[in-house]
Amino acid sequence: MVTRSTQASLVWVFAAAAALASGAACTNSSSGGSPDSGGSSSGSASGSSSGSSGGSTGSSGGTSGSSGSSGGSSGADSGADGAAEGGDGGNFDSCSVVTQSEAASAIGETVTAGVLGSATVEGGLACVFYGPSSPTPHDPNVAQADSVRVVVVEGPDALTWYNDYKSKVNAQTIPGYGDQAFYDGDASLSVMKGAYYLRVAVAPAGAPPSLADEEKLATAILPSL
Repeated sequence: MVTRSTQASLVWVFAAAAALASGAACTNSSSGGSPDSGGSSSGSASGSSSGSSGGSTGSSGGTSGSSGSSGGSSGADSGADGAAEGGDGGNFDSCSVVTQSEAASAIGETVTAGVLGSATVEGGLACVFYGPSSPTPHDPNVAQADSVRVVVVEGPDALTWYNDYKSKVNAQTIPGYGDQAFYDGDASLSVMKGAYYLRVAVAPAGAPPSLADEEKLATAILPSL
């Protein structure tokens, strides 16, 4: 049998236990409040830091994107400069305006079919024909004896190339060809006709280049320009 005294003791024990539990809960809540605050603060700072870092990354990415755009712009500018220097006419197929028979007639012997090579004087493409005495191996990128070279540059830079070469040689004015023409005093005839700059060089084997032969070849080519 449980007496009133025993019941009272039990009530006190339960109350004490409840009080202890309540105090513990309060303590945990209170001490947890700091971590929560700290956690919240830490989490906030961390999140903010991460966000800031992310922002920096985004900013960096933006900078990279800007740099990429700048690089693209720079590349475009470089391309534009290159086009301005070389001119679109630098890709003109010079072999399209002269035939093998015309080249053979100018040099007075049989020649090979025309091949394309670099023309450093005009920044374009040279069409080169070789006679039977031309040294081998043939290199269309450099002048060789017993050969015929024809170069056409087309476009707004054609006159620039024409005047540039004219300023570097002992130019002799040759009337009757295109808008203006000159002989370089050594190897070739240059002619300006409209937007075209034509330069021809006829170099027979064992003989100096022939202006008369070059005039003959220019006469045959000019109607095509």
